[in-house]
Amino acid sequence: MGNARITLGKMGEDLACRELERRGYAIVARRYRRRGGELDIVARDGPTLVFVEVKTRDGRWFGGAAEAVTGLKRRRIVQLALEYLMRHRLSECPCRFDVVSIQLEAGRPVIEIHRNAFGASF
Repeated sequence: MGNARITLGKMGEDLACRELERRGYAIVARRYRRRGGELDIVARDGPTLVFVEVKTRDGRWFGGAAEAVTGLKRRRIVQLALEYLMRHRLSECPCRFDVVSIQLEAGRPVIEIHRNAFGASF
């Protein structure tokens, strides 16, 4: 991964955390890494544990940011979330998956939060 892409991703995660906190989420973990990949953000929204995928795009050459969360990516995130729940003994905790889409337009971020983006909570 190139430095510019890493920098863009980190900036996007920072922006996402600030926006989530502004909306009342409490950030629990960032960049939770396991063998199968990484959860960008784990947060609490009231009693619900939220696994947040952040997608940041500079321009629309490759489509919108939210479109980048493919079926394969969703399956990986779900597997990582299940592992997180088991490791932290949170099997009874209500959960959902959100996607934060950050589109840079003329250098300014446009942030959208897609709640329950995977269509099912568990």
